Amino acid sequence: MSNSSLLRTGCIAWVAVIASLLPAQAQTIEKMKQFKVANTNLNIPTVAQEGRNAEAIRANLRKVKLPPGFKIDLFAIVPDARHMAVGPSTNMLFVGTRKTTVWAVTDRNSDNVADEVKPFANSLNFKVPNGVCWTRDGFLIVVEHNRVLNFPAAEFFYEGPDVAVIEAVPQGQLVPVEEESFNHGARTCRVSKDGQLYITLGQPYNVQPKDKVALYEKLGIGGMIRLDPFDGSKREVVARGVRNSVGMDISPKDGTVWFTDNQTDGMGDDIPPGELNRITKKGGEHFGYPFIHGNNVQIAGSGAAPDLKGMQPPAQWTKPQVEFPAHQAQLGMSFYTGKQFPSKYQGGIFVAAHGSWNRTKPSGGLVNFVPVNADGTAGKLEVFAEGWLDPDTGSYRGRPVDVAVWKDGSLLVSDDYAGAIYRISYVGN
Repeated sequence: MSNSSLLRTGCIAWVAVIASLLPAQAQTIEKMKQFKVANTNLNIPTVAQEGRNAEAIRANLRKVKLPPGFKIDLFAIVPDARHMAVGPSTNMLFVGTRKTTVWAVTDRNSDNVADEVKPFANSLNFKVPNGVCWTRDGFLIVVEHNRVLNFPAAEFFYEGPDVAVIEAVPQGQLVPVEEESFNHGARTCRVSKDGQLYITLGQPYNVQPKDKVALYEKLGIGGMIRLDPFDGSKREVVARGVRNSVGMDISPKDGTVWFTDNQTDGMGDDIPPGELNRITKKGGEHFGYPFIHGNNVQIAGSGAAPDLKGMQPPAQWTKPQVEFPAHQAQLGMSFYTGKQFPSKYQGGIFVAAHGSWNRTKPSGGLVNFVPVNADGTAGKLEVFAEGWLDPDTGSYRGRPVDVAVWKDGSLLVSDDYAGAIYRISYVGN
């Protein structure tokens, strides 16, 4: 047996603490580590996929504008749908939320429409399980606000409430408990070819105060870390100087890590820009925040951060690959690895723009496309799908959160406002 297999077996079989001395939630996870029954009702309720709500969402989708040859359909009703992880072995995906549920979404008859949506591992008490991703050998990672869980064979154990689980990072050990906040606590994740788990850690302020800058750079808060997805070891910071990243992906071509970054609020409608960034240096990089945003927008000493006056960015910091329009809240992103879309889109990046909350005129509620040049850098930004923001009323009909490539090469788009997942397919002219 390999060292990797031994490690996983050992993690799953951790010795339990005496159950009577543990809180109820700790008792549950200890039982599940040992493949024990947690005594949860085996009948898991499912989410209705048809009815008035589904028809209203389909009607709203008729207002979405796409390039010629594309169409958009309702894939699934998924309450609070956030980031998605498409199953490697089955026609299903797992969907995170900013609440207490991870959803298992299944297309049982392979018609590219979900047949069943139900909670995953509902024996557990998830806390902001926004980040979901896969290891290369089929373990599902769920990154919560302050914990990392690892589920072996989740695609095959999801039918019941009790599932095998590895507690890769125990509760309260992803960030210091005193740095927990209701703000910017939605994590995202990816696993690289070498098996390391990358996690984004948004910092919890609009702009962090002066006495937090050095601490956050040390811990990777307001940046990105990587660690072993089975026991949380080998932790290191790979990106600093980030405000709040809620989207990342790894280039299938060169292995570089890309991520979105949301900009500072309260500086006006049109500054600062959002960012699409790329990590290219081993040992980590600094991306300028909270000193500077975008290519040259000064944050330190501005009205949003007066206590940082006089502070300068490090001598070497990395500028963004793309500047997005201000306050559109670009979140989830994904390299397009499918073959269904025309060649223009293959190898490029799709990015979900959740939409502004503090502009005098709302902006966003769309999906962007960014081509990737032959040298690995980003090309010119364009709008791919729009129409979730009503231009007449300024109200959102939906707010895209994440994008993911489905089994047939179509593109899934999650929407936490409408509580749905859409499927964009190419049908030709």
